[in-house]
Amino acid sequence: MLTRIVRMTFKAEEMDAFIELFNETKDRIRHFEGCQYLELMRDYNDECIFATYSHWENEEALNRYRHSELFGEVWKATKAKFADKPVAFSLKGFIQVD
Repeated sequence: MLTRIVRMTFKAEEMDAFIELFNETKDRIRHFEGCQYLELMRDYNDECIFATYSHWENEEALNRYRHSELFGEVWKATKAKFADKPVAFSLKGFIQVD
């Protein structure tokens, strides 16, 4: 399993439009082949910062989504609302620390 976190900072006047966009597309993303989980979170201290937290079967599944028409549509609309560059990273599994 691959966990993907994308941190996004939005223009204050675009936050409601982004939330509306997310609500309109979340089910399509959640049902995209290979997506196992998708959640939207808001920063505790800055209401303009959001993060998506998603689980994917593997890197290939995430890449299929990232190269899909759905991603192109959603990402184009999302990035137009940014106040700063997004930060995205992928994580795998848990590491046992003794």
